[in-house]
Amino acid sequence: MTDTALNDPQSTFSGTQEVDARYALDEGALDVWLSANLEGYAGPLTVRQFRGGQSNPTYELVTPGHAYVLRRKPPGTLLPSAHAVDREFTVISALHAQAFPVARPYALCTDDAVLGSMFYVMDKVEGRVLWDLKLPGMQPHERRAIYDAQVDTLAALHAFDPAAIGLSDYGRPGNYFERQVGRWTKQYRASEIEPIPAMERLIEFLPATLPPQGPTRIVHGDFRLDNLILAPALDPSGVTEVRAVLDWELSTLGDPMADFSYLLIGWVIPATQRNGLAGADLEALGIPTVEQMVERYARQSGGTAPTNLDWLFAYNLFRLAAICQGIAGRVRDGTAASSHARGMAAQVPALSEGAWTFARRAGA
Repeated sequence: MTDTALNDPQSTFSGTQEVDARYALDEGALDVWLSANLEGYAGPLTVRQFRGGQSNPTYELVTPGHAYVLRRKPPGTLLPSAHAVDREFTVISALHAQAFPVARPYALCTDDAVLGSMFYVMDKVEGRVLWDLKLPGMQPHERRAIYDAQVDTLAALHAFDPAAIGLSDYGRPGNYFERQVGRWTKQYRASEIEPIPAMERLIEFLPATLPPQGPTRIVHGDFRLDNLILAPALDPSGVTEVRAVLDWELSTLGDPMADFSYLLIGWVIPATQRNGLAGADLEALGIPTVEQMVERYARQSGGTAPTNLDWLFAYNLFRLAAICQGIAGRVRDGTAASSHARGMAAQVPALSEGAWTFARRAGA
């Protein structure tokens, strides 16, 4: 990331901006489609682009009576299976029906002729999106309430039986980590620019040391603080409400330990890399430790807790490095959806070295 993004991610990524010319929409065609497909829609329409996010361009749609959010597949040449906004629409539709905190989905458009790529429209949920894991300017009890709400929401997601809510075919059952390591290896190879020794070692180590298969649950794939919309303040009992979980692009059926350990990598990444917590005075901040997060997740989920965190951290940092390498490939190809994409791409060597450090702790 840029220095500004690292030092003040809240200002860097919050809010909206004029639509990037590379991702401009035909607002006339959009207005016609919305009139035909959204009950109660009435223009005139104002369109702006959200600053945050590296993948699917996301827009704020404002009318005199309502505000919506549109997420679209970026135009141009893309990696296979990436940017599947139709899958996002499927999963949030199922979860919204269960009163899980997601934005209300309205309509999906699979006709590329309308805007040039597939998109869907959902409700705009009002609240706070927080980017800095240290939550500057807050009191310790506020920070703790936010972290508790975060882990409780993830445990609630993992409590769903996919088949019971109509998502039995949302992913393949079994062999989750094997399939994920294979997927991210392919994504990395498709975007590879120059050899990275640590990635080569990980590509050999991870498939040979896969953990036993856990229960099949809905896995968000990118569950972190800045993918939550929180209520503006704590309620009278000192609890904070998670109003919506965002960005379901990487969701599938899989092992819930992948999701939970991905959340925990924030504790092992330095503040100089992707806004981590490593080295922070957690007790003074009121932020729970890894052990406290594990304890709360186990309590909320009925006793499930990871026993192989070093391997899981190696896997998740490898996966994150592969995602960033994909961003590097999109920078190269001119399809990256964020002005901060070059900074993200530059993190691949450090992330892969971090992953290899945990792989060695796990027996490599």
